[in-house]
Amino acid sequence: MANDLKSEEQHFVLKLADSPEDLIAAQRLRYRVFVDELGATGPTVDHETKRESDEFDAVYDHLLLIDRRIDAQSGDHVVGVYRLLRSEVANAGSGFYSAAEYDLGSLESSGRRLLELGRSCVDARHRGGIAVYLLWNALAEYVLKHEVEVMFGVASYHGTDVTTIAQSLAFLHKNHLAPPEARVRVRPDHFQRLDLIPDDQIDRVQAMAQTPALIKAYLRLGGSIGDGAYIDRAFNTIDVCLMMDTARMSQRHKQAYTRRSGRGGKT
Repeated sequence: MANDLKSEEQHFVLKLADSPEDLIAAQRLRYRVFVDELGATGPTVDHETKRESDEFDAVYDHLLLIDRRIDAQSGDHVVGVYRLLRSEVANAGSGFYSAAEYDLGSLESSGRRLLELGRSCVDARHRGGIAVYLLWNALAEYVLKHEVEVMFGVASYHGTDVTTIAQSLAFLHKNHLAPPEARVRVRPDHFQRLDLIPDDQIDRVQAMAQTPALIKAYLRLGGSIGDGAYIDRAFNTIDVCLMMDTARMSQRHKQAYTRRSGRGGKT
């Protein structure tokens, strides 16, 4: 199995976007996932160029997973992406993207080094393989390089009907709500409560079946959630805000990415 992973890994390159072409390729991947697959609409979508973009793209770092087997001239060689914004960059500019949905005061006043994650996606053809593993290891390196203490960002359920995921939302509220001093909260005009089902009626098996894999992965690493959900009708999603102290994440990933790259702490 290890040899199979190593053989597959040689087909990929991880890097931060460093050219307009890199950014365009990332935006094309986001279009394929968020628009073609999930039905996103609105001002961030350009159907003519098949790109999903916004004004925040110019200030974020874009972590890219590139498949060498796909011709770069096609513009579809980027098969995985994370959009990353450190607190020092946000504070010097227009702030965090998530601030439009959540009151981030508890995080921003903590004095800790923050990293906002966003627009994370993987091409449909590369899910279930090594792609997510490689992206997570590269993210761990980025976190250590920049001494990030808290990662956060919105994670999404597909669709906008909360009744279809009521078990999951109630389970998260009961078991994974962040402590009050670190808890962000959906802005009042858009607040959707999570505790839609009484605690004694929560079905854990059903709740887990309704919970997206990415959310479950962060929870396994010790993540917690903010209070309330945000219904994003333009993106056809229901969002929760995930937060994680990175010390635990870094320890769990350090050996893995050191074995992969022969070095630590650099992207």
